[in-house]
Amino acid sequence: MSETAVNVQAAARKFLAKTEQHLVSYLEACVHCGQCAEACHFYMASGDPRHTPAYKLFPIAKFYRREKSPLSWLRLTPPITEKDLSEWEELLFDTCTLCGRCNIVCPMGIDIASIVGAVREAFVAAGLGPTDLLAAADNSRDKGSPLGVTIAVMRERLEWLADEYDVVIPLDKPKAEVLLTVSSIELMKYPGSLVAMAKLLNAAGVDWTMSAKGHEATNFGYLAGKTDVAKLMVERVTDAAESIGAKTVIIPECGHGFGVLRWVGANLLGRPLPYEVFHITEFLAQLKREGRLKFRPFADPVTYHDPCQISRRGGATAAARYLLEGFAEGFREMSPSGNYNWCCGGGGGVQSIARAADLRHKVFKIKMEQVEATGAKTLVSSCANCRLTMEESKAHWKWENGLESLVEILAAHLIEQPQPPAA
Repeated sequence: MSETAVNVQAAARKFLAKTEQHLVSYLEACVHCGQCAEACHFYMASGDPRHTPAYKLFPIAKFYRREKSPLSWLRLTPPITEKDLSEWEELLFDTCTLCGRCNIVCPMGIDIASIVGAVREAFVAAGLGPTDLLAAADNSRDKGSPLGVTIAVMRERLEWLADEYDVVIPLDKPKAEVLLTVSSIELMKYPGSLVAMAKLLNAAGVDWTMSAKGHEATNFGYLAGKTDVAKLMVERVTDAAESIGAKTVIIPECGHGFGVLRWVGANLLGRPLPYEVFHITEFLAQLKREGRLKFRPFADPVTYHDPCQISRRGGATAAARYLLEGFAEGFREMSPSGNYNWCCGGGGGVQSIARAADLRHKVFKIKMEQVEATGAKTLVSSCANCRLTMEESKAHWKWENGLESLVEILAAHLIEQPQPPAA
């Protein structure tokens, strides 16, 4: 039997294992109305009907109808071929950011993002998938982060940042109420974001620390369909939090890191999370409500990009706006925004897939048009992956507008307040 045939059979077995009752109901519920097409940034950017979200149901639907449907014994559905797998791999990995925008317009309530996630697992089981995305997951398992940032490199980086910016960045405190995680994108490319979080937490008098044992916020195991790696990443953070007695874990400016730990973490771990998970914007909003953070007014005309996994799929849409309220005097809302905002084009691991770059750039034109319609000259976001995606596309199109981090702008306009003495 050829290697390709083995791969196809492996995919089939995984597909069938993943065809649980709720997925079957989704497959049968699709009425092929096409409303999801115009909700998808990839379809809108390319006009390719294959990029219609409902089309991404085809792989698992074809397997189901051939192997498990009531009429499967008739073998009316042809077998899966290597050509099928090749086409579907590109569609499921390169042209879906798991943003969920198609879900909110579907009249049948089909969660296409969850189906794509399940099918990605099948591809990995068959030894398939984008090599660069899978490599990022393997780096997370073997070195601790998708960029290969080891614990030793992290320690050196934190020491340098603390000295360079004269900020206290606690690491491996034996006990702390709050554990702060960080994405390797921030650690290596946008260190100002980490410095800003440290300044804000210190200014508010938060008892916090980072941990070498579990510092990486991203979970490329989840994005790549490698559930063993996904579970390992959750275990590392959980072990770190439990070892210091932390009851709160903060996810930095990372969309999928927040979504995975907050909403999927307990399922991956196999038990309830022994801590609460907050995105950094949620936690800072709470500190602002308590009067522990105050900011000088910021007058520049800015608009805010809602990261999909934080807003639409994460439930933290209001937090960023509360932080901007009464602070960003030149704030201008995009349209659409909030839970209906357009994706940056790089979520769901797509940013890590080199061959998807051209399509990502086309998608970013949607964002450019949104921003330009507001008249704002600066686009602010609270996700480092969005920032990286948009920065690369900005350079591609030679777009002149600015891109900024929300936490960095907040830290730059922080009003220092005296903290009450420790009890």
